[in-house]
Amino acid sequence: MPGADTPDAGWDCHAHVFGPYDQYPLAPKRSYTPPQATQDDYLHLLAQLELHHAVLVQPSAYAGDYTLVLDTLQRQPHWRGVLVSTDAALTRMRDWHARGVRGLRFSHRSAGNFPGSALLTDLQRLAPQMAEAGLHAEVWTDCSGLHEIAPLLRALPVPVVFDHMAGFDHRAGLDDPGFVALCDLLGGDRVWVKLTAYRNLRDAADPDVGAPFQQRLCELNPDRLVWGSDWPHLNLQPMPATAALLARFKHWCSDTALVRRILVDNPHRLYC
Repeated sequence: MPGADTPDAGWDCHAHVFGPYDQYPLAPKRSYTPPQATQDDYLHLLAQLELHHAVLVQPSAYAGDYTLVLDTLQRQPHWRGVLVSTDAALTRMRDWHARGVRGLRFSHRSAGNFPGSALLTDLQRLAPQMAEAGLHAEVWTDCSGLHEIAPLLRALPVPVVFDHMAGFDHRAGLDDPGFVALCDLLGGDRVWVKLTAYRNLRDAADPDVGAPFQQRLCELNPDRLVWGSDWPHLNLQPMPATAALLARFKHWCSDTALVRRILVDNPHRLYC
């Protein structure tokens, strides 16, 4: 098994940590209260998955308190972070980058955004500073309106990373205008997609209906895809088995070379 700092080490590119709450209390005003899911818990999971690198995404339950993510990156210098901010100055962004942060997350969801989310209007305003600081934009959206915002995203001076496969609708199929817009964006050289399909398949009788969506993206641009677990699977009961999610992703891939590209090579280029 490769060591954590070798080029062969695999990545989980989307996870969250919470607590211990006596050291890292949640924001008083929040829309949910997650159970503790600590760095030690996550390290145990990564060992089970035989992955070593991680990308921690700032959860809304911590609002603008970045202490937990930044402390964790200091303890795990081969990990990376994505924060949420509506007003960071360039000097602060550069400091974050030096500490392992590689992106800022923005929301544009048809069902509404969490309180305190950074929005696309914030992204447009912050993008020039982000470009100077070496940060990309992570966008949490759904495909229902993606074709409408695609021109805005193309005009940005920073790479765009869609998490959760841009919230594709398995019922609408591969010809859905939103998914077609995602495919068109991925065809360029500045868009990336996190292959985290399961949240889009919660109402599917068979999760394998998600396979054609992943496979279409792999056919279009396999060099701009990464995988994320979305651990600890917030607000889902029963909680899915993360190892099973990773196994399903691998099963949907055409070969082991593609799996390696998505788990190892691509995230190394995006986050290092």
